[in-house]
Amino acid sequence: MKSIRLLRSFNFLYFALLAMFIPFLPVFLDKQGLTPAQIGFIIGSGGIITIIAQPLWGMISDRTRTVRKVLMLLLLCSSALGYMLFASDSYIELIIFAMLVYFFLMPIDPLTESLNFRLSESAGISYGSIRTYGALGYGVMALCSGYIMSYLGANSLAYLFTGVALVSFIVILGIPDAPVTGKPVTVKSLKNFLSNKETLLFLILVFICSVPARMNDTFLGVYILELGGSTELVGQAWFIAAISEIAVFALSFWWLRKGKELIIISIAAAFYFLRFFISVWITDPHLLAYLQVLQLLTFPIFYSAAIQYLYRIVPEEWRATGQTVLALLFFGVSGIIASYAGGAIYQTLGAQALFLIISVMSFIGMLFGLVLTRKYGSRSHEEVDPG
Repeated sequence: MKSIRLLRSFNFLYFALLAMFIPFLPVFLDKQGLTPAQIGFIIGSGGIITIIAQPLWGMISDRTRTVRKVLMLLLLCSSALGYMLFASDSYIELIIFAMLVYFFLMPIDPLTESLNFRLSESAGISYGSIRTYGALGYGVMALCSGYIMSYLGANSLAYLFTGVALVSFIVILGIPDAPVTGKPVTVKSLKNFLSNKETLLFLILVFICSVPARMNDTFLGVYILELGGSTELVGQAWFIAAISEIAVFALSFWWLRKGKELIIISIAAAFYFLRFFISVWITDPHLLAYLQVLQLLTFPIFYSAAIQYLYRIVPEEWRATGQTVLALLFFGVSGIIASYAGGAIYQTLGAQALFLIISVMSFIGMLFGLVLTRKYGSRSHEEVDPG
């Protein structure tokens, strides 16, 4: 079980890196004097890079039949480039280094989730018992980042980011590689996966639900600052959100049932709608921060169910790539629209209009999920043919 303990430690550390990058990059850019539109441009362009990088590294992992070695390379590159990003202050430098961090850091997410899922299956434990530590790392680092930025300055994240990345690299040296399938990777199997109607409809559902989630991720911190909050409060908001996920991930063995994923995703979309609709009417930054406790009913439920459903319908030999497609939609394609469109809406119409729009999108996602539940949700998991 030493390998599982190390994997849990790696989850804590990697998601700590994401906590510095995803919610605090917009705050960092805001502190550098960039406008919402400029922030949206950088993060949206990062989404384009993610679309290229995640499938590329997922394919490399599948072709070379190793997850751990690919992760090691990505971590080393991320540590150096993350330092350069958070040490920069010019607009051009911020664009260049942000794009490079997106290229090396974001592909780590689906590969880590693949490692989590495969090693948890191999060890006979629940995926949530490992992923819980990622939520803990995200929450702790989000809280720390807010205070560190406030007391030591925004550029202090450069040292923190690099240090955590290097420790992550050391930890992963002791983790065994993910078990690989004996089936060969073929173009035909990938074509079958991508041309399957159920798969395409599921990916559309993920896309519809992920755009409003990513808009919230991108502009929540900026909105808290606009309402008069501090970087410490931004950190507290993300701490509340991440810590609320822990129990949900830890108890996933109890509530996450095979064959029920679509209805579970629909329920998560309903709570996304509620969360964002309430945000429209809040003018106190502290109340907005406390509202993030609804994260426990949204992201961990949505993402855990989506991963399990994906693994039911993806050919076994394309699991890393399938996981990458899911992450690509959640962090890549949706991130582009969320950042470009969200930045324009925020700057033109304001934050309240932005949150109203994303609440409506989440409601549409809930309805679409219920339609797919009616069409596919009545089948048992044994009836699914991923090939």
